[in-house]
Amino acid sequence: MGFDMGGRAAYLAVDWGTTNRRAFAMSEAGAVLDSLHDDRGVLALTPDAYPAEIAALRARLGARPIIAVGMVGSNRGWRPAPYVDAPATLAALAEACLEPAPDVRIVPGVALRDGARPDVMRGEEIQVFGAIGAGAAPATALFCQPGTHNKWIETVDGAITDFTTVMTGEFFALLRAHGILAGMLDGSVEDGDAFRAGIRRGLTSGNLAATLFEVRSGLLLDRIGPEQAAPYASGILVGADLGTRADLRRRPVHLLGGGRLAALYAAAITEAGGDPVTVPDGSTTAGIHAIWSLRA
Repeated sequence: MGFDMGGRAAYLAVDWGTTNRRAFAMSEAGAVLDSLHDDRGVLALTPDAYPAEIAALRARLGARPIIAVGMVGSNRGWRPAPYVDAPATLAALAEACLEPAPDVRIVPGVALRDGARPDVMRGEEIQVFGAIGAGAAPATALFCQPGTHNKWIETVDGAITDFTTVMTGEFFALLRAHGILAGMLDGSVEDGDAFRAGIRRGLTSGNLAATLFEVRSGLLLDRIGPEQAAPYASGILVGADLGTRADLRRRPVHLLGGGRLAALYAAAITEAGGDPVTVPDGSTTAGIHAIWSLRA
């Protein structure tokens, strides 16, 4: 989404994450007029610090109403915004917004509460609704949001009906830093033969813990080279994640977010026989604007 410096902000949209924060001055029509990106995520703040942070954002971007999404509404943020149960619609999120201060609304996340498998998310749901509202994805779709905790999100007729959180990125970071593979996975992870081989191995792995040990044994027995260990191990983890999805070949997979990680998931989905579709940047602000448009 491009910048339009000629207009006047109607409100501020804030994507307040765990370690980072993005804030946007938005026009009434949903155009980005100005923005900032910093490291003032929720881990850098205590609950009593937020009023000063809100004042600083308004001083920088304009004294306007604020709509905030993400971890700011978690139990580690400013004030917990109770989850909306799936199936969740955009209107349900808008109605359940928390107001911790005048002209500040925190959008709640979504929960799977009553089934056999509990799950929660905050922030990804806004990207989903933004992508659908912008026409970048159909109302009934499968989404993948790569990250430290990868999300698979399913929608039916514009409502989030199911989702799964997978700790793929966190597992890889832990393997890099601790345990028997520490020191073996320091190389860069790029799409290539080693990553694709890891994907294929992970797709058929019936025992992920045993398959990961093959990285060590493969190095010791000269089956893989030192520079191949990191992409191969990453491929195993991503492949094992994709191997749990029986629906990859039935419909396109809409990838939320960009950059290297999304490109790796696109390659992995292709290797698994799926059809990745990259959602253009801007779904977060589009989703927040959709919430703004539903204001009372």
